[in-house]
Amino acid sequence: MTSRLTLPRRTLLKGAAAVGLTLSAPRLMAQEKITVAGLHSSPVENAWNSRMHEALVAADKAGAINYVFSEGVSATDYGRAAREYALQGVQLIVGEAYAVEAEMREIAAQYPQTMFLMGSSGGPQSPNFGTFGTWTHEAAYLCGMLSASISQTNVYGAVGAIPIPEVNMLINGFREGVNAVDPNATHLVGFIGTFFDPPKAREAGLAQIDAGADILFGERIGTADAAKERGVKAIGSLIDYTPRYPETVFSNAMWYFTPMLMAAVADTESGNGTGRNYTEYCLMKDGGNDILFVPEMVPAEAIGPMEEVRAAIKAGTFEVPIDLSEPS
Repeated sequence: MTSRLTLPRRTLLKGAAAVGLTLSAPRLMAQEKITVAGLHSSPVENAWNSRMHEALVAADKAGAINYVFSEGVSATDYGRAAREYALQGVQLIVGEAYAVEAEMREIAAQYPQTMFLMGSSGGPQSPNFGTFGTWTHEAAYLCGMLSASISQTNVYGAVGAIPIPEVNMLINGFREGVNAVDPNATHLVGFIGTFFDPPKAREAGLAQIDAGADILFGERIGTADAAKERGVKAIGSLIDYTPRYPETVFSNAMWYFTPMLMAAVADTESGNGTGRNYTEYCLMKDGGNDILFVPEMVPAEAIGPMEEVRAAIKAGTFEVPIDLSEPS
């Protein structure tokens, strides 16, 4: 299936009739599936985008939505792509506004019948511009706890994309988890200046290993390559890296986009609008994030204390600090 919008590696999944709707068409009946467009600035293989993409594909396969998407969309093309989707009658557009914040908010105001759910450092915009942050700081904290039981050097590295609040929070969460078990820890942090550049993330990881780090928190894809190359351990972020690096990645701070997506779909279908902050659905108590680890790669005595904190987070009796400041 093709579309009149030409973008890199554009793929459409189902929903040809829904995509062809015009803005003047009456709202679909509740029993009909809405069409959701994923507008990805990075390839869908990128960790962050892959979590959104997988949740959207799963919802499509389950019959909850019709899903269409574009990937590798540059900042200069992003607004044009969003307008095309809106003009085609797509009811909900999911993506990120970090590099195009002002433009996307303007577009949302121009197309009030189109709902938006955007990764953003800003607040929501009524009635149709919903925002979210990627809050996996709870899982990152638990990964940090396990890291402190493995490190021999007490030096921990972290490679991030850009020091925006959401990225800072993940790295700070990891560091707090380490410090809870290893108060004498030394932390190294590096930012690669982009959301997708595995070779650059690898180089940053190698530099931290050269500086003494024997545990790397890989907020960016490519960090685990450095760890594997030098024989140290690494932590995956957002997705499960262990199958790809079975002897290197011992734990992962997982992000699950489905709770957030389905909340936005429900608001779209009900006509309530998406002009609210959906970040709360990232929390562990709602199934939005969690730790995934390999017990055989972690000292047995470290698992019990971590699981106690994990249970307390889910029960609401322990709160991982939210620190949005840039780690140094």
